[in-house]
Amino acid sequence: MSEVTMLFTPRTPRVVAARRLQRRRDREATGRFLAEGPQAVREALAAPGVVTELFGTPTALDRYAELAALADGGGVPVSAVTDDALAALAETLAPQGLVAVCRHLDVPLAQALDGGPRLVAVLAEIRDPGNAGTVLRTADAAGAGAVVFAGDAVDPYNGKCVRASAGSLFHVDVVRADDPIEVVAALRAAGLAVLATTGYGDEDLDDLADAGRLAAPTAWLFGSEAHGLPPALTEAADARVRVPLHGRAESLNLAAAAAVCLYSSAKAQRRPGSGRANVTTGETSRP
Repeated sequence: MSEVTMLFTPRTPRVVAARRLQRRRDREATGRFLAEGPQAVREALAAPGVVTELFGTPTALDRYAELAALADGGGVPVSAVTDDALAALAETLAPQGLVAVCRHLDVPLAQALDGGPRLVAVLAEIRDPGNAGTVLRTADAAGAGAVVFAGDAVDPYNGKCVRASAGSLFHVDVVRADDPIEVVAALRAAGLAVLATTGYGDEDLDDLADAGRLAAPTAWLFGSEAHGLPPALTEAADARVRVPLHGRAESLNLAAAAAVCLYSSAKAQRRPGSGRANVTTGETSRP
């Protein structure tokens, strides 16, 4: 049998089964999703027990031989596929030759809060997967311990969301919760201040930072770019915060506003005396 005929094709049952994971109902039914590209695959393989199969073209498996070896060494099946099969599995116009089948990662909110996160991002009814993935990536970069997809939010395992997260999906606790109001109550009970972002907020972000109010453990509520936060959720927060606009722009988009808020908290929590553990020594700063 030639090398070409040994490759999986778009009609190979395992490829067909994996391709179905592009649909949300199949992801929910199986508890599996697809991670595309070497960066996502690398981060997925670094999370023990997450990857269940790795597909790659011969060229990609040769180029990223260390990833194929890491998968194989961890008991993950590595399946060589034709270019057509890889194109069927991928959702980008120029795929990079690797697609991993992964187990869902989400944890219950109570479990995520048991870890004592000092920074949490809540994506309340955000529908756009690109925005959601970008905020998840930003939250990871800012040091958040958990990202909560609340209410009628996008599926965190949507392919576009996974790609936009650039691997951060595998770094933080991902939580899915049906009721955003219950999420707020749980966050507050865990000792986090809950701040709602809104362009019409009565609190200015810079004023909060100057007053030292961002040094405390904090959860940020972010709403959809089109509709913002639901009024009931905004009112349930401890404060309604606006990002100051010093120029003539009407507003910031969701990802930019989230980055400003999360990094403002990250900066405040890392100041001496904030109580944040020193990342170098592991010692806790005291006032």
